[in-house]
Amino acid sequence: MENVSSYAGLQSAIREMETPEIETWENAYSDKEYVVEISHPEFTAICPKTGLPDFASIKISYMPDKCCVELKSLKEYFYFYRDVGVFHEHVINKILEDFVTSCNPRNVDIEGDFNIRGGIKTVVRASYTREG
Repeated sequence: MENVSSYAGLQSAIREMETPEIETWENAYSDKEYVVEISHPEFTAICPKTGLPDFASIKISYMPDKCCVELKSLKEYFYFYRDVGVFHEHVINKILEDFVTSCNPRNVDIEGDFNIRGGIKTVVRASYTREG
C-alpha cells in the first residue's frame, strides 16, 4: 500500500504540532506524594502509512505537584488525534511532552496499548521524572 500524502511531513514536525491545551487546577495536597491513574480506552489516531484508524488504550500514571490535570480538557486533547496521521511512538512521546508542559508533575508514566493490526501489536511506554 502506498503512503498517504495528506500526512507527508507531519512526522518530522510532530514536536511542533499545536495541540489543544491540557488544563489544570490547583492541587491543595501538593505537600503529599500520591499517584493519579487515568485511562482512556477509546483513543484513536490515523496510521500515517495507510490512512486507516489506529485504536489504543492510553494509560497515564502521575504524581502531581502544584497542579492536577483537568479531565475534560484531557479528553478533548485525546479527541484531537482522531484525524491526525501519527506513528504510535510519536504520539505517546507527544502526549508525554504536552502533559509535562501542562502540569509539571513530579513524575509521569504514559502507556499506549495499540490494537493488533496486520498481526502486530504495539505497546509504547514513555516516562518523565523531574530532577530535584
